[in-house]
Amino acid sequence: AREGAVRRYPAGVPEYVLERIDSELALIERLNYARYFLTVHDIVKFARSKDILCQGRGSAANSIICFCIGITEVGPERIDTLFERFISEERNEPPDIDVDFEHERRDEVIAYIYDKYSAKRTALAAAVISYRGRSALREVAKAMGLSEDVRSALSSTIWGWSTSELGEREANAGGLDRTDPLSRQVLERANEIMGFPRHLSQHVGGFVITRDRLDEVVPIVKTAMEERKMVEWDKDDLDAVKILKVDVLALGMLTCLKRAFTLLTDHYPQARDPFGRPYVLATLPEEHEDVYAMIQRADTLGVFQIESRAQMSMLPRLKPENFYDLVIEVAIVRPGPIQGDMVHPYLRRRQGKEAVHYPSLELKKILGKTLGVPLFQEQAMKIAIVAGGFRPGEADELRRAMATFKRTGTIGNYRQRMIDGMVGNGYDKEFAERCFKQIEGFGEYGFPESHAASFALLVYASCWFKTFYPDVFCAAILNAQPMGFYQPAQLVRDARDHGVEVREVDINHSVWDCTLEATAFDPSHILERHASMRDVIETAHAVRLGFRQIKGLSKERMEAVVAQRGAGYRSVRDVWLRSGLDVGEIERLAEADAFRSIGLDRRA
Repeated sequence: AREGAVRRYPAGVPEYVLERIDSELALIERLNYARYFLTVHDIVKFARSKDILCQGRGSAANSIICFCIGITEVGPERIDTLFERFISEERNEPPDIDVDFEHERRDEVIAYIYDKYSAKRTALAAAVISYRGRSALREVAKAMGLSEDVRSALSSTIWGWSTSELGEREANAGGLDRTDPLSRQVLERANEIMGFPRHLSQHVGGFVITRDRLDEVVPIVKTAMEERKMVEWDKDDLDAVKILKVDVLALGMLTCLKRAFTLLTDHYPQARDPFGRPYVLATLPEEHEDVYAMIQRADTLGVFQIESRAQMSMLPRLKPENFYDLVIEVAIVRPGPIQGDMVHPYLRRRQGKEAVHYPSLELKKILGKTLGVPLFQEQAMKIAIVAGGFRPGEADELRRAMATFKRTGTIGNYRQRMIDGMVGNGYDKEFAERCFKQIEGFGEYGFPESHAASFALLVYASCWFKTFYPDVFCAAILNAQPMGFYQPAQLVRDARDHGVEVREVDINHSVWDCTLEATAFDPSHILERHASMRDVIETAHAVRLGFRQIKGLSKERMEAVVAQRGAGYRSVRDVWLRSGLDVGEIERLAEADAFRSIGLDRRA
């Protein structure tokens, strides 16, 4: 950790960082979690040795140790988070580190885990799928012999992830007569099985790694892939018996950014950090005003997290000016804050249209950074403790209920406890009910602050590339497809709008991936609506589209075309004779107008 601190802080490690390292190390030693951290570090170290971009997220971003040993990329001091949200003696629960990897290379990491730790000691965790309103109603109705039409009509009355009791509204909407014994039985039995486990599914990336044979510790079952096994317990069961898991997840934007950093290093050697090193996630220039100016204009097509129409409509209103504003932007356009009625109050207060009022000094300390509106799970937990009188253990149960709402729907069980506690501590009942409604919204999809911070770093990085090097960004994101909201044609159009020359696929110039070709940059080609970028963009290359942009072509076959190209193909017949392509593949190239360099134009 101390060696990593020297790398993270090349200008000198601040004293407070050293103190925090010592404090965290002492706690990790007391709780005997060192092996867990070393295991995650080993996995991340392998990924970096293979040049696979990765980043830890979630509550691990609260740890300076995770930052120094290379698991996370956001220094905790950037968002002033608490290490206790990650590990705490009071909560007495094991840490949980999620690590995102390039989506095209995650299988390499998984293969390493099985190879290093062996299939006898490694398995995926399970996810328990429980009955919710829709599935409970459908399956009970089927067992009771109701027709498919009736079952479909009934299940369509259930909105979202509902686990509340089914009653008259659903019966009337589905055409059931509640006075009919069979209809009444269907509703009663469906309500009875609500929340019961239905089946086991594989966790998206949670790996259990044990020191001893896994089958001597936990029940395991084979999966569809012969070499992989699954533990028949979910993450809550594993936590209860103190078995640690590591989440190995895939993220498309990391693939895009890895390709962007590689292109930047190869084509812009002058792009270096203050110590002369090629840029990486953690060393990109921070808080650049040109980046935030682009974000405030909602010129964010293709970038991470803030590219949707909902996010684009929010950006000119929220007007992010710094990194923490991006953390809020990532978290606020989510079903949780929206359903909890947190968005509009926050915007009104940010714009000075509504006074910021704190019912108590204690709540001001909790909600000061977000103008009195609880936007993060950590704030919800603190409100429960400070205002609702919850013990830390109860607050952690509330956090778990928020996190597992879609599977269990148990957050409503805390409603009366929370409201009574707040009223008992002198808070107005209406305010208490509003607080719980906001907390309940987190069950729909609320972000932990540290998780939002990790994502905000990727937002900033993708925006930084789009601001200064739109050629690099365009080539990188096209090479990482499929991902995001937009089709390649829209991404190409946006690059051209920013003055980037995009050259079509060509049999004599293209390779599989999109590449950069040196060219003079003409700022006058930037559209008028992006005129403010004319003195900002540093592009000096055109983007040459790769064969991957043509549907129906395989990488292996097109790499053979490139290998046989030599000084260039002279005719379609030459392509056919030397490359070994079949007629269908040549037709696809012709439809993409890829033969112009040999004198053939599809439009001619």
